[in-house]
Amino acid sequence: MDYSKDARVDHYIELLPVWQQAICQQVRDLVHAADPEVAEVIKRSVQPYFVLDGNICALLAAKDHVNVFLYDGGIVPDPQNIITAGHDNKTARTVAFREGQTVNEQALGEMFKTIIANNRAGGWRKIKAASKKVL
Repeated sequence: MDYSKDARVDHYIELLPVWQQAICQQVRDLVHAADPEVAEVIKRSVQPYFVLDGNICALLAAKDHVNVFLYDGGIVPDPQNIITAGHDNKTARTVAFREGQTVNEQALGEMFKTIIANNRAGGWRKIKAASKKVL
């Protein structure tokens, strides 16, 4: 897949164990496949973020897993139950991957596309506020 890469994200991934590198690269490819305008940045000094009209997701490798933080305010549907933590979080939810686990590319890719569409519509905060007014 051809897209603009941030060398700092490359560096972050290169320092990880091989199995975490593979997961991070797969997630990176998926988020870029969701929209060719996605950009990579480093926030909080070292953490890779993927952005387009707002945060889409971030990567954080831990000792025994990789966290993918989805910045959706909890409004993106999760019909395949891939969310592993943060169900009640007001800003982001998490999908954690451990060594040997498979990334559900279809489900995660759809979530990325929905987050991007929501960002383009003004962001999840605006969407949440509008939905409360309708009720």
